[in-house]
Parts: sequence; C-alpha cells; structure tokens
Amino acid sequence: MKKYISTLFALLWSFGAQAAPAADHPLVGRYGGSELVGYFNKDYDETDVIEAPFFGADHSPDNGWRRLEGHIQLYYYKLPSGRSSLEVLRNYQASLKSKGFVELFSCSTSDGSCYMKRTGHVSTTGPYDFANALDASPELPRYKGDYIRNYFQTNGRYLLARLARPQGDVYASIALGEGNRESLAIVRVIETKAMDSGKIAFVGADEMRRTIGATGRIALYGIQFDFDKAMVKPESKPTLDEIAALLNSDSAMRIAVVGHTDAQGTAAYNMDLSRRRAASVAAALTGEYGIDASRITPRGAGATQPLASNDNEEGRAKNRRVELVRE
Repeated sequence: MKKYISTLFALLWSFGAQAAPAADHPLVGRYGGSELVGYFNKDYDETDVIEAPFFGADHSPDNGWRRLEGHIQLYYYKLPSGRSSLEVLRNYQASLKSKGFVELFSCSTSDGSCYMKRTGHVSTTGPYDFANALDASPELPRYKGDYIRNYFQTNGRYLLARLARPQGDVYASIALGEGNRESLAIVRVIETKAMDSGKIAFVGADEMRRTIGATGRIALYGIQFDFDKAMVKPESKPTLDEIAALLNSDSAMRIAVVGHTDAQGTAAYNMDLSRRRAASVAAALTGEYGIDASRITPRGAGATQPLASNDNEEGRAKNRRVELVRE
C-alpha cells in the first residue's frame, strides 16, 4: 500500500503539484479517511471561487464568480469509499461553522442549484460546466491520467465559506465529486493579505521621454487600480504627475494610453476592463492636469499583448500594466 501511495504521489507531482505539506490546513482539515493526493501552494496569487449560480464558462463577477488574492493553498483529496458527497459536505459545513466561518454559498449539480437560469431553463450542460470550471485551474494535476472533470459530473457539490479576521479574511472553497470509480475533494484555502509592495521602480518624466523616443512606447506599473475596478487609486498620483510633466514639456506630443490585463477571466471581460482603465487614466490627465483631450487616446488591449507568461503570478503581474504609446 505504501509503495502504491508513493507511486501515486510521484505521478501527481509530475503533473505540476508541489511537495506535500506536513499537515492539513488547521482551519479546514480533511474528511476522516481521506488521502491527500495533491497539493499546491502560492504565497501570493489570485484565484476564482464560485459565490452564486453561474452559467457556462464565464468567470466574470456578474456570472457568479469572485476573484480573490492572497496566500493560496490547494489540498486535493481522494475520499473514502462508501461516503456520499452530501455526507462529506455536511461534515465540512458543521466543522467550519464551529470555527467561526460563515457560509456564503453552497450548491449541488443534482438539483441544478449551481447554475444560473436563462430563458426559464437550467443549463442542460450544467454538470459538465461545473466539472469544467474545476478543471480550469492549471495547478491541478490529473488523477490516474484522467482529467479532474471526469470526477465531478455526478453528485457534485460545492461550498464557499469565509472566516473574518483582523489580519485578513480566510476563504474555504470546497468542491466534492462522486466519480464512477472514486470520489474526490478539492479544498482550496485563500488567506487574504496585503501583497509585498514597493517592488516597482519609479519612472520619471525624463525616463519616459527617453524610452518613448527610442522605442515608441513605455510600460508603466505605477498606476494602480483596485481589483476588478477601473478607478485610478490615489497612490497613482506620482506617476500621473510625471506623465503630465512629460506632456507639458512637449506640446506637440500625442499619446495613446493603453490598458493591459493578465489572462485571468474571459477575453471579452479583460478587453472591457482594460478599456475602462485606460479611459480613467485619460480622464485623470485631462480633468486633473488640464491636458488637452485631443492629445490622449485611451485604448484597451486586454490580455492580447502579454510581456510574460500568464502561468504564474510573476508573469501576470508584468502583464498588468498601462502603456504610453507615441501617436
């Protein structure tokens, strides 16, 4: 048996999982008799969780999804045989409630409560959509060569709960599925926290001028937005000051302000968000600094022009930017 488990762990890690932790998450734990068959950890990243009925593959906030940032750990369990997903769910609900968690959402594929109704009908592909959504996470390894979705199309259940803490809320996202051969649980724990800051070098007007003169464009990371929002944050002022200084120093200069996102979410949603963010920057420059609006063209590129891989947070952070492009 030990040899079998060791072989299984080796197979899973080869598909991208990380070394197993010393113990389960202290606030969430595991269902008794479960075997940990995969683990993933990121000190700071973002992930999507289901907080309301959804429809299809769109992970946008208006389709039942919420994006969270913080310390993310994923525990991937094989459940003991003979136990239903309902029984496992009820145990997790009771345990989390006793620790102060508040349930935000729960649903089942069997009664259609996971899916949004459209034109009076529940999606006929609902169970497949639910399973596909779980399989979309790149950190999840295959189980015995199978896609994860194969285990979540029958009696799938889901639970999202939150524990409020002064140092940052903790979210527990628990997905359960009864496969034809085995039942699995995906337990994702997100501990929200502030990201390490001060990592971006300040870019002044002189450097902007030199870089634009040499390459026709410059990527800026000093313009900040709240997560999933388009309003420019107050801490963006030093960079806006320098952009205004650049434009005031050359009255003939015309630029495009181009918003860029990472590849999380749908292409349409990212394109719209990038356009709105670019428009907010342009509005700040014209409204607060008096720059002639005819000299600034806001544009959105979404995730179509990445500078780095979107497979990790370091690359995604590089892709989330505002660029100034000489017109």
